Amino acid sequence: MHHSAMTLRAATVALLLAATAGAQQSPSTQRVYQNRLTRIENPPPLLADHPEFFEPITEQAHFEAPPLVVDKGADLHVRAWRFSYNARGIIEIPNHLKASQTAVIMVHPWGIDDGQGWDTPEPAGVADFCTKEKNHLAARHTRQIVRPFINRLRGKAAFVMYSLPGSKDPIRRKLYRSLDHRPSATERREGAAQLTAKLGAFEYRGEPLPAQFSVSRDRPVADYFRQFPGLDAGARYNNAGFWNLPIPVTADVDVHTDDIVIYDDEGYPPLKTFLKRHGVRHVLLTGYATDMCFCETTAGYQNLSRDFNVFLVGDASLATFPSNRSPRFAVNAAISFAALNHLVTQVSWVKSDREEQ
Repeated sequence: MHHSAMTLRAATVALLLAATAGAQQSPSTQRVYQNRLTRIENPPPLLADHPEFFEPITEQAHFEAPPLVVDKGADLHVRAWRFSYNARGIIEIPNHLKASQTAVIMVHPWGIDDGQGWDTPEPAGVADFCTKEKNHLAARHTRQIVRPFINRLRGKAAFVMYSLPGSKDPIRRKLYRSLDHRPSATERREGAAQLTAKLGAFEYRGEPLPAQFSVSRDRPVADYFRQFPGLDAGARYNNAGFWNLPIPVTADVDVHTDDIVIYDDEGYPPLKTFLKRHGVRHVLLTGYATDMCFCETTAGYQNLSRDFNVFLVGDASLATFPSNRSPRFAVNAAISFAALNHLVTQVSWVKSDREEQ
């Protein structure tokens, strides 16, 4: 392509982007943001409060920027950061939110191997973090970090919400509040009993690993992985019907009657409509897994960041960590990549007015 054509194409793209930005906000709702970056000397590592779960983020250059979100009557203060290759460093940004316009969402808190009855199938089944040991580690992370964070904000934030795979099946409809239904106490008792019975009736057994299989002489590697892949979560190892069971919210968080469950199969538009209708503008996002569901599912940040001010609570999330006993480096990598175009905070950086004083 000739240089002149490339220049014309770049100019056209720039004009389209400018036009799109102008269409998204009317002049009356805009303000001029002073992108003033001040070097922070000797910055401490980021996300260093829980090194068992998260390898702290260290970068040579840190800058302080002016506040970005500044709500009138703000009572929730969220310091956050992002990374910019062009600025050649990490940019830390204070934010001042109204808690009543903020939702706390936990992505995919699967109730797996937690005593509710939905268990990893034997001898080779996989679900969630894909081994019982890793599921238990994630459960401990939930109990130690995510649960206290959610409980601290419940009653201040507009909503506490959990997203789960599947649809609003009859059992979970009775058990949890959803976007369009608030179950009665009687329904909740019925749903809990039905959940126990449903999960308890399933046979959590699948086939064992293959003892042998045929491979070609010229392409044995491809044949090997085709017949023995690194992750097969289908009926062969998990038993048919495993993924049709009603996945509960993990017992490692405290689900209150006002908390809301979001179902992936309903899609993003109903969630967006619900939050907008209730005046929610900000989202504090927690949950699993940082490298997959946390970004790509219905309540993932790829959807929410198009319509809301989203803050990824980095140490309240875990990435999948194959080939490792610890998620530290995997979640560090996933959050570091997300920070190119999203704001990241941490549990200790989210403070109410009283905690700020």
